[in-house]
This record gives sequence, structure tokens and C-alpha cells, in this order.
Amino acid sequence: MPSAISERVELAKLCCSRDWSKAIRVLDSLLAQSCAIQDICNRAFCYSKLELHKHVIKDCDKALQLDPTLLQAYILKGRAYFELGRKEDALLVWEKGYEHALNQLADLKQLLELEELLTAAKQDKSVTLENHAADSRSSLPVSESGEYENGKTSKACENHDESDISKSSSEPRDASEICNKSSDKSDMSNGIIDKAEGSSSVQVSESGVQVNEKSSETSNNHNDSSDQSNINHESRDVTDICRKSDNNTDISNGFSDKAKVNKIHDSQTNGTHFIHDKPRYDKESLKDFSSTSEPCSRLSITGCNSTDSSESLSKLKRIEKSDEDKRNKRFSVTRISKTKSISVDFRLSRGIAQVNEGKYANAISIFDQILKEDPTYPEALIGRGTAYAFKRELEAAIADFTKAIQSNPSAGEAWKRRGQARAALGESVEAIEDLTKALEFEPNSADILHERGIVNFKFKDFNASVQDLSACVKLDTDNKSAYTYLGLALSSIGEYKKAEEAHLKAIQLDRNFLEAWAHLTQFYQDLANSRKALECLQQVLHIDERFPKAYHLRGLLLHGMGQHKMAIKDLSTGLSIEPSNIECLYLRASCYHAIGEYGEAVKDYDASLDLELDSMEKFVLQCLAFYQKEIALYTAYKINSEFCWFDIDGDINPLFKEYWCRRFHPKDVCEKVYRQPPLRESLKKGKLRKQDFAVTKQKTALLVAADLIGKKIQYDCPGFLSNRRQHRMAGFAAVEIAQKVSKTWRALQAEWKYSNRSSSKNGKRSRRRDRINIASQNRGGAGCSTSSSLETSSYGITEEGSSNRPKMSWQNVYSLAVKWRQISEPCDPVVWVNKLSEEFNSGFGSHTPMILGQAKVVRYVPNYERTLHVAKIVMKDKQYVYNKTDDTIDLSKDGKLQDIMNAKTCEDLYKIVGEDFWLATWCNSTAVEGKQLEGTRITLVKMGQQSGFDFAIRTPCTPSRWDDFDAEMTKAWEALCNAYSGEKYGSTDFDALENVRDAILRMSYYWYNFMPLSRGTAAVGFVVLLGLFLAANMEFSGQIPQGLQVDWEAILNFDPNSFVDSVKSWLYPSLKVTTSWKDYPDVASTFATTGSVIAALSSYDD
Repeated sequence: MPSAISERVELAKLCCSRDWSKAIRVLDSLLAQSCAIQDICNRAFCYSKLELHKHVIKDCDKALQLDPTLLQAYILKGRAYFELGRKEDALLVWEKGYEHALNQLADLKQLLELEELLTAAKQDKSVTLENHAADSRSSLPVSESGEYENGKTSKACENHDESDISKSSSEPRDASEICNKSSDKSDMSNGIIDKAEGSSSVQVSESGVQVNEKSSETSNNHNDSSDQSNINHESRDVTDICRKSDNNTDISNGFSDKAKVNKIHDSQTNGTHFIHDKPRYDKESLKDFSSTSEPCSRLSITGCNSTDSSESLSKLKRIEKSDEDKRNKRFSVTRISKTKSISVDFRLSRGIAQVNEGKYANAISIFDQILKEDPTYPEALIGRGTAYAFKRELEAAIADFTKAIQSNPSAGEAWKRRGQARAALGESVEAIEDLTKALEFEPNSADILHERGIVNFKFKDFNASVQDLSACVKLDTDNKSAYTYLGLALSSIGEYKKAEEAHLKAIQLDRNFLEAWAHLTQFYQDLANSRKALECLQQVLHIDERFPKAYHLRGLLLHGMGQHKMAIKDLSTGLSIEPSNIECLYLRASCYHAIGEYGEAVKDYDASLDLELDSMEKFVLQCLAFYQKEIALYTAYKINSEFCWFDIDGDINPLFKEYWCRRFHPKDVCEKVYRQPPLRESLKKGKLRKQDFAVTKQKTALLVAADLIGKKIQYDCPGFLSNRRQHRMAGFAAVEIAQKVSKTWRALQAEWKYSNRSSSKNGKRSRRRDRINIASQNRGGAGCSTSSSLETSSYGITEEGSSNRPKMSWQNVYSLAVKWRQISEPCDPVVWVNKLSEEFNSGFGSHTPMILGQAKVVRYVPNYERTLHVAKIVMKDKQYVYNKTDDTIDLSKDGKLQDIMNAKTCEDLYKIVGEDFWLATWCNSTAVEGKQLEGTRITLVKMGQQSGFDFAIRTPCTPSRWDDFDAEMTKAWEALCNAYSGEKYGSTDFDALENVRDAILRMSYYWYNFMPLSRGTAAVGFVVLLGLFLAANMEFSGQIPQGLQVDWEAILNFDPNSFVDSVKSWLYPSLKVTTSWKDYPDVASTFATTGSVIAALSSYDD
């Protein structure tokens, strides 16, 4: 390793030749050996010469942490802020420095410079940096004598010989003194630096950052050895290293010799990154090179603020058109090109500017020229690598970054950029390794911590992301991007209060930070706080009314609230701004579909299918668009038929439904499945009729009743949005169920009376056990029909022979609610599992995670502790679990059972078992005494390379399990009918109806554990519960308790009686006996057609 003295000699030479890039490398080496404040300031000065303003700010901050009174750092930092267009920040910095200067022994020249800067800034003059301190060029920081006169140094640097080097020290020195000499005859005007032969002129002030100002004093007869003679034991400024020049130095016209190296090498702590991920939301792969953590369209090697680039270009263009100016310009450029180091820096800055302008091919060509002369030039390799990255040529980018690292292993920027490129390729482990290596060179770099925190977030290592971003904001308290990503990461791990605080902090730092508002919107929407989410979106659109993401988010929120027509308006506005946004297109198609605008829906589905996409998430939307289009065409074809003939389960091919549920590629479906009639034929038959929308007295009565009854299904839990459309659906379904079940019970009660009269005539009374005729529940397969020969549809009431006794199975009852659920939100694949393809004989499994990796699923994580407890009980009772190949894992040995009972987390359980496993709860049978049915499977699977687990409940509906629960549901339905159709029929005595209430809850218990639907089991279950209570003259007038999810109450109880006891404590007190529901018009005849049902569900949104 070279000695510090030799490195300082090399530093002096590099500054004299204005080779700032290499000078920075030397200073990096010196700072690695000893962190001297002056060296930090010297490096900040060199960065300022290359216009790397964020680096200037970073180094000045480091210097001020060590010495808060260092005026030079305040001057440099303020200038950097000014160049970035942050004039208010610059003013604050200069004011703070000036305050320190007045309260302590200070360099008078720097004090005067600060005063000039403050005066100019306060007057808000549109001036560039070169006009702020015109008299400060030749001044020094405090010299040995500490005296200055009119900006002229009392020390000259002339006629030194090589022997003076022996007096030098290895300590840092203010280099502005070494290179600050030029002739008194120097002519400088408008900032263009010219070089006379034999001279080496650079403008610098005592602050080390003056760019285009006048120098008041120079000295002559400078040679190489004289540069070293003044290196003494004092800390000096870099800026004097390069001030020697002949008497003929000419500076004019605004063209600076310094390279316009700006933001490509400029680390930005709260700017754009190669990677970006929406909790919301939100993605992957190559798109990340154009994504931003702040709204910024261009990315440099280390940051995204476009101010540097635009200001540099504007300076290059600010050239007068006079002949003299043109001669000066030509002369200046010619002279610069003769010096290799200047030429390299100049070409490097041109290449960087091309990258920042998006002209990547031009940039690569410029970097190629530099690398042709020096194939290992790290800065050029980093620049070209960044250009390749923006062109999506990530492998080439990584190759360049790798060469830069090989050339200069301490090039932290190269490590960081390669990490970002690897992240964009999905190489999460390698990306984190590179960013961690970059952090070794700058252990307290808020910038790199920010980068790594976002990469960790993208790859779902949320705990590491929180750690990195928390450290980042401690170092950089103004990093708004870090705060909003910290909010996303905290939200993912369930720290919702802290997450909200982080998002709000980002907005506090910048009220116009659109991404922070968008993330906060998504946060509130995830928690089902629609009011606050809408308020955030109002703020977003107030800031930028053409921000397309805001319209998509609001459309998504309104769709989730059931306000489809309003959602269409927002989505249409978003599409007018960004026509190829598939999220908006697909969602708008879904909204049109739901309200019966099938022509528009099909157009949007087709447009979604025609788009060229760049991510898997978007491809999934295209697959769904195919399936949804077919469902839309089917519904349009049925629009004027009776609603009872709307039968997705019976009419749609099982293979189609299977692929729809699984979101598979539709290729096989296209080849094997009958397609729906084309749009023209469907719409000709399926045009909505005006009478469907006509308001009648009967319709109004049912609408009011449905809205009142249906809202009782709402869970008061995080993540469950209040959806008015779904509430109305639930109300209609509950009333229709009550009306149809009541008819069945009335018929059964008549039979019971007849049976009792017959028994009395024979002189004996016998307790009759009425067995209800059950429609066939055989599992469906490919080509099967869901409708029996006696049914009008898959759920219809039929007439049996001469007895005229209506019959209704349990599945007929639940099918009523299923049909309403299907029509209310047609983009949810709600279908009966036994009506899917025979390929599902292996078991169609629902999957409801509580923990997914490190993320806590907001809807279901409240059930985590209880589910873990149930799992431990099952493991202790059974003494075994199953592995992923369904082989048993013995837990009876080595004290494992005791360890299991002591486990606190799912991670503890995994360590005990040692591999992925599953176990099944049980449900005590009512149909067969002593039998236990397989309830819900609790699964624990370790997630990939990152830490974390998939802890979930799964319910595979195998044929044998279907048969078991079919028998239980049949028995439960029979018990309910017997409980009400005998002596208790029509009773309004609440106490007398206790057995009826318990029977309803028992059947609900088996339904929730059965999970016979692809989705929607919970909502359908509670809708039927409400309808059955109404049929028995009991109306639920309360609300489901806050934080309680009824389906989970059933799933986590082993016995139906336990479930009944847990639910009736809050349910029964809210039941009131009433017969008012019998006055409601008949739902089936009032809303007879599918079109009238859709119109009724959509009418509130007019």
C-alpha cells in the first residue's frame, strides 16, 4: 500500500491536472486509512467539480457530524443544494453556517462569502453558482498567520524546489492553497475557462467549490516540485492545488473546463431505484429498471434527481452567439481536448448526460471510446453498465459492473449497481450480497441501506427491510422514500400503527409526494378504512389530477365497496391518461360486466387480451379476461330468461370452471370446451329491457328490506370492506331463502298434522320422524348435469307425484345463496366443487394463509394464535402429523410432544417436526355416533430461500370427504325441518324455538367445515343462516361482534355443540321474533329475470 505522503503527492498532481475522478479515488484511500475532516471536505470539493451534488451533500454531512462549525462544509453543501434547485434548503444551510461563524473564531473570508451567498439567496435572484462569490477565488482558509486582505493570500506558492517535499506531512491539507495561483492579469468573464500554454488553471475558492468566478490573485513560476512545498502539518483545502496559470489565462462565456459529471455517479438517498415493489400492490423483473420509488422518469447510476442533468445541459447551452464568444468556445474546447484527463472527464460527463436524457445508444458509444483507450476505467464501465441496464440488457450491465469491480474492488458504486441489476433479474441472494458488500465501503451509507431495504422488500424479506430502512432514516431523517417503504414493510409484518406513522412521516417531509399518498391509500384500503383511503386519493388528485395510479386505486376501492358505476368513471379517466393499463382495463370490464353492460365489458376484455405484457401478474389478468368474457357472454345470453335458469354450475363446462378457478392458461379450454355464442348473438337476445329498471312498489319494498337485512353479514375486522352491493345481494338471498324454505316447512307441517290425525283414528299417537326427500348429491364430473330430471334448476323446488309435497335438499337451500353470490360479483369464481372436472377427485383445496413468508395476512392473522393452539392440541392427541407426501411423522419420541406444547410460534413447531407438514382437525359426527370427520387441514411450509413460513388452513374436497359431509348436512337439514315443522311450526315463542336455533347453528357448523365452494363459503353460510332464522320467524337485528369471524369459529371447534355455545352468546340476544318478513313481495316473481336481478343489484349506484 502506498504511503500517505506519496498518496498526497499524487493527489496534488491529480488536482493540478484536474483529474477529479482519480483524485477522488486517492481521497477514498486516504479516508480508509484515517477519517480526517479536511479530507472529507476535499473529496466534497472534488465531487463538486464533477457536479456530483448528492455526494457533496453526503460528505459535507459527514464533516459536519465531526465538526458542526466547519464553514467550508456549509458553503459546499449549500452550493450543492442550490445546483439541485433546492434553494430553500441552500438558504437554511448557509444561514446555519453564518450563525456558527458569528459565534466563534472564524475564517473571515469564508464569513464574507457566506454573507454574499445569503444576501443573493434572500433576494431570490436567478443566479448561477459562479456569480455568488466573485471575489473569493484566490482566498485561502485560515493560513498559518490567519490573515487575509481583500481575498488575497499572504502566502504565495512560488519558486519551490523538490527538496521542500521532505518537509511535507502525511496529514490532510487544504488543497485550495496548493493550486490557487494565477497571474494578476488573468481575464475571467462569464465563466469559460481557457488554458494558456504551459499553464494549469482551475478556478477554486477557499470553499473549494467556486466554478465560474473571478480570481483576484495568482502567482507565477509554478513547477511540479513547488506543488509539494507547502504541504505542512495543517489541514488545508483541496482548492488551492490547481490555481497556477500563466498571465494569459482567459476565462469567458460560461463554458467550464470541469466535467459535467452529474447524477449518474450521484448517490441519492431518497430517489429512484432499479427496484420497486407494491405491497399494494404491486413488481418484478425488468420493469424495475424503469420503476421508481419516487416519481422520476430517469435513473442514473446512483440516483434519479433530474435537476443535475438538466442544469448541466442548460449550462452547456448558455453560450453567447458573438464572434468572440464563438472563438472562445472553440479555443476552450480545443485546449481541453489536448489534456487527456480533462478529455476523459469531459467525455465521461457527456456519456452520463446522454444516459440521463435516455439516449442510451449514444451514451454507450461515448463510453466505448473511453474504454477503448482504457478498458478498465471504472467510471466508464459503471456508466456503460447503467446504459445497458436501462436498455434491459441486464447481463451486459452486470458484466460491466463486474469489470469495474475487478478494476477497482473498492468501487462501492459498482457493487451497488450490480446489486440493483441482479435484483431486476430476480437474483435476490446475489443482489443482497452485492449491496451488503457496497455497505462495507460505506458502513453508514443511508443511500445503500435505502437500496438494500427496498430490495429486501421486493423479495419479501420484510424483517430485513424494516431493519435496513429504519437504520436509513436514522442516518437520513429527511429520506421520504425510505419512510414510505418502511411503512410498506411494517404493514407487511403486521405493525400497522408504526406503518401508518412511517407513511405519514414521508408525507410530512413532502406534501406533494405522490407515491407516499398512493402507498398510504393502499394501506388504508387493506385495513378496510375506505373513508381515509378516499381522503388520501383526494389529496393525490389535488396534487396531480392526471396521476393515473390514483384513478386505478380509487376505481379499485369503489369496486370493492360495490359502487361499480362510480368506479367505471374513475377507471375511464385513468385509461384516457394511460390507455394500455391492463389493471384499469380488466377492472373496468369487470364493472361493466357486473352491471349488465356486456357490450362494453366484452370490448374491454378483448382489449386486455390484445395487450403486450411484461409481467406474470399482468398475464394472469389476461387469462382471467378470457374466462370472464365467456361468463359475460353466457350471462348476456340468459339475461331475459328466468333467474332460476341462470345456472353456471349446471351449464358451464367443468373443465372451464376448473381452469377458471386455478387461473390456468386457457389454451386447453379453447380446444376442448364449447364456447359461448358470439357477442352479436348474445347481445341481440340479451339486451336489458326497460321494465327491468322500472321501479315498482313491490321492488321498492324488497330493496329496502334487502339493504336492511343484508348489511348484517358484514365482518367488523381489518381487511373486510363494507360492500353495499354484496349487502343487497345477501338481503335478497336471505328473503328468498326464507320464502322458499317456509313453503317447504308449511308442506311438511301439513303432513305432520295429517299423520297425527291418522294415528289418532287408530287409537294411538306416534312420534313421526319425517324424512325429507333429498335430491341427488352425487359428485359431478365432466359432462354431468347439475340438474336432476325433477328439478327446474340445480337448486329448484320440485313437485313429487300425486302427493304434491314440495321437496328441498340442503344443497337446494344453499344454492339459492350461491346463485345470488355469483350474479352479484361475476368475476369471483364461486362454484360448487363437486361440479368441477373429475381431475379434482384428488381434492380441490382452498388455501387461506394467516402467515405468508414474513407477511401477516391482514384479514386472517387475528386467528393465528388460536389456530396455533388448535394445531398443538391435535398434535398431542394424534401424536403424529403428515409430511408433504402424506406419510406420517411420529411425534411420540424424544420429548417432542412436550416441546410442541411449549412452542410459541409456528417456527418453533417447524423446528420440532423438522420438515413441512400438515395435520387435520376433526368434526364430531351427528349422523354416525362416535365418528370423526376430517375437518380443516392446518399446514406449515417453509418458504424458499428467505426466512418465513406459509401457515395456513386448507380444505381439500375429496370425493370421500364430500360424501361424509353430504351425509352430515343431510342429517342436520332433516333435524332442522323436524324441529320446526311439528308442534313448533309458526310459533312466536322465543323460548319454544331454542331447538330450532340450535339446529340452524349446527347445520352452519358443518357447512363452514365442509367448504364445498371454490370461494365464498363464509358469506354464503351466513346468508343462509339469516334466511333460516327469518323462515322460523326470528330476525337478527344486531351486528357480528368486532374482530369475530363466524366461519373461523366453526373451523377451530371440534364439536358442533361447542360452536353453538360460542356463537349463541352474542347471536341469540340479538334475535327478535317477527313475522313482518311475510309481508314482503315474493322475490322470485318480483325479480323474475336475470336482467331484473342485475338491475336491482345496480340501482343504488345511480
